Amino acid sequence: MSSKMNWNDLLNSKRVRDLKQNNMSKVSLKKLGATEDHRNEFEKDYDRIVSSSSVRRLQDKAQVFPLQENDFTRTRLTHSLEVSAIARSLGLWLENILVGKGEISYSKIGEIPALLATSGLVHDLGNPPFGHYGEDVIKNWFNEWFKENIGKEDRLYKLAGEEGFIEKDKGGIKVEEMSDFKIYDGNAQSLRIVSKLQFLNDQYGINFTLGTLSSIIKYPWSSMNALGKEKEKFGYFFKDNDLATDIIKHTTGEEMRKNPLAYFLEAADDIAYLGADIEDGVKKKAIDWEVSYELLKKRLPEIDSNFNKFFENLEKKIEKAEARKHPDKNLTSVQNFRVAIQGELISYIKANFLSNYDAIMEGNLSGDDLLKCADKSRAVRKVLSSIQAKCFSDKEVLTLELVGDKVLNDLLEIFVNAVVKNVEVNSSDKRIILAKKKHEKLIHMISDNFLYIMLLDYQKDNSNKGFNDLDLYERLLLVTDFISGMTDSYAVDLHQKLSGVKLP
Repeated sequence: MSSKMNWNDLLNSKRVRDLKQNNMSKVSLKKLGATEDHRNEFEKDYDRIVSSSSVRRLQDKAQVFPLQENDFTRTRLTHSLEVSAIARSLGLWLENILVGKGEISYSKIGEIPALLATSGLVHDLGNPPFGHYGEDVIKNWFNEWFKENIGKEDRLYKLAGEEGFIEKDKGGIKVEEMSDFKIYDGNAQSLRIVSKLQFLNDQYGINFTLGTLSSIIKYPWSSMNALGKEKEKFGYFFKDNDLATDIIKHTTGEEMRKNPLAYFLEAADDIAYLGADIEDGVKKKAIDWEVSYELLKKRLPEIDSNFNKFFENLEKKIEKAEARKHPDKNLTSVQNFRVAIQGELISYIKANFLSNYDAIMEGNLSGDDLLKCADKSRAVRKVLSSIQAKCFSDKEVLTLELVGDKVLNDLLEIFVNAVVKNVEVNSSDKRIILAKKKHEKLIHMISDNFLYIMLLDYQKDNSNKGFNDLDLYERLLLVTDFISGMTDSYAVDLHQKLSGVKLP
C-alpha cells in the first residue's frame, strides 16, 4: 500500500529554478509593511501568468463554438476564468477542512485557494486551435505521417541524409518520442507552456512553484505508459520527462499518483463546462431548452430526490420571469439552471472528497474523478453530458470543425515538410538562419521565441547551437509548439496567406 501524500509536500512552494541552482525563493512573511511582499508563493504564480501572452491567446480559442463574432458565447479565456473562480472557491472549503483536521497549519492559510485559482486559469493553455477537435487532427496527421515517412525497423526518417535534408545521425526518432505525437495531448502542452515556452528570463519559463505544476498534471504519466495509450491522455512529453520527474519527486512522491488538488481542478473544469456549454448551446439554438428542461426535470429527481426541491425553486424563478414579461424566458431559465446545477455539483464534490479522503491521499481513488467516483454524481453528470452533447452535433460547430480540419492538416504538412530540411546559416553565427529558400522562409515564420527555447542547451552553456543541430523529434516538437499556440483566427489567417487567398 502506498504511503499517504503529505500536504506540506503537495504545497511545495519551491520553484524549478531553485532545484537546479540549489537555492530557495524568498518566502513571504506576510508582513504588512510598505516594503514587504504580502503575497504567498502561489499568489505570485497567478500574478506571473495572468498578464502573459499565453493567457491572452485564450480569448480567441474556442470553447465549443469556434470563430464567434458575438460577445456572449464563451471562449477558452472566459471558461478558464470560470474554472479559476470555482477552483478557488473549492480551495477555500478544502483549506478549512484541512485546518480542522490538523493536516495543514494556520501559516498555510490562503495557499490552496491561490494555487487552485492559478491552475484553473492555466489548465487549457495547451489546447490547440479548434479545441479538442484540433487535438484529434494533430494525432491523426502524425499517425499517417509516421506510417509514410519513418522506417519500421530503424525508425529513421526516409529522406534523412539526402541532400538538403536532416542528417542521418539526427533523423531517427524513438518510440516514446513518436508516442507524444500519436496521442498528442493539450494537457502535456500546458505543462510545456508554463515551464518553458512562456519565456521570461531563462529556460525555466514562467518558473512556477512545484506545487502549482503538480496540480496541473491531470495525468501523471507519459505517453508511453499503458494507461496513457488506453486513455489517449498523458501529462508530459518525453522532452519534459526530467522536469516531470522532479515535480513528482518533490510533491506526490510517486509516478501515477495524482495530486489531490488536480482532482479539484478537474472537478472545477467539469462543473464550469457542463453548465456553461448547455447555456451557450441554448443561446446558439443548438439545444432546445424547453425539451431539455423537461427531460432534466424528469431524470434528475429519479437519481437524487434532492432535485425535487431544486426544480421547485427553479419553477418559482421561471414564473417570476414570465410575470415580468422577460424577452427571453428560455435564456433566463437556463442561466438560473446553470447557477443552481453548479451549486449541486459542488456539493457532490465536497461529499465525494470527504468519503474518499484516505484513498485519494494514497493515490487509490476508484473512478476517474470526483464526480465519477460515486453513483449519484456520476449519473447526474451523465444526464448533463447528454444535453451538452447536442452542441457538438450543431451544424455550425461541425462546419467550423471541418474548416479547422483543413487548416490544421495543411499547416502541419507545410511546416513539417519545412523543418525536416537543413538550412543555410550565417557564416559567423549558425543560430541565424538565412531566408533564401522556401523552407527557410517558412521556418522564419515560426515564433522566434519557440525557436530560441528549442535551441537552448539545458545541460550546458552552448551558445552556438543552431537549427541544423536539432534532431527530428525536436523539429517536430517545434512545429506542434508553434501550431498549438495559435489562436483560431491566427491559424485561419496564416492558412489563407500561405494558400495565396489573402495577402499579408
